[in-house]
Amino acid sequence: MCGRYTVITPGPSLEQRFDASFSDAAPTANYNVAPSQRMPIITNLAPHDIQAVQWGLIPAWVKDLKQAPKPINARAETLPEKPSFRQLLQRRRCLVLADSFYEWQQTARGKIPHRILREDEQPFAFAGLWDEWADRSTGEVIPTYTIITTDPNELMARLHNRMPVILPDRAAELAWLSEDATAAEHQALLRPLPDGLLREYAVTTLVNSPAHNDPSVLEPAAAA
Repeated sequence: MCGRYTVITPGPSLEQRFDASFSDAAPTANYNVAPSQRMPIITNLAPHDIQAVQWGLIPAWVKDLKQAPKPINARAETLPEKPSFRQLLQRRRCLVLADSFYEWQQTARGKIPHRILREDEQPFAFAGLWDEWADRSTGEVIPTYTIITTDPNELMARLHNRMPVILPDRAAELAWLSEDATAAEHQALLRPLPDGLLREYAVTTLVNSPAHNDPSVLEPAAAA
């Protein structure tokens, strides 16, 4: 799964990298993104806008917001099988902007957090789905998103049995947002990132708490 990540790349660099502009002021660096926070995404309906949207999907059909599960991840393999996800795969795809993510490895010493980033340390995009939920009593519209996960590549298999879908290059990002591609073509993009593009290292348990949101969470853990 993907339950924490980082967005520490400066706003202007994100705009240049993704050929898009922030709709509002660029957010401050976030070293420990957690569910329910509003983070930058680019939707298929506004491919040149970077919008701050809440992490944790609330589908449009939800009636009781308090009881809604708000999934932060969606399994790539089952998207076509679930009506709500199948419709979003066809209508509402997004790029979730990031520059690293965290995963917890189960060991005899307990769960050890690791930071995973590209070898070139450049920002990248998770494949995501988004939707808008409207409060019928107030008219408030709440956009939300979820990150799609898939089987792990060789590096991630050492840490966990799932990994987020990281689109490997600009062509794949544009194809994911494209309104001209078929559902099958979109589904074909949801595969593990090829080996050799990522690196990882263990970090301290500071990252376990979202309250720790500063450069200290990026520091390598002391060798055991």
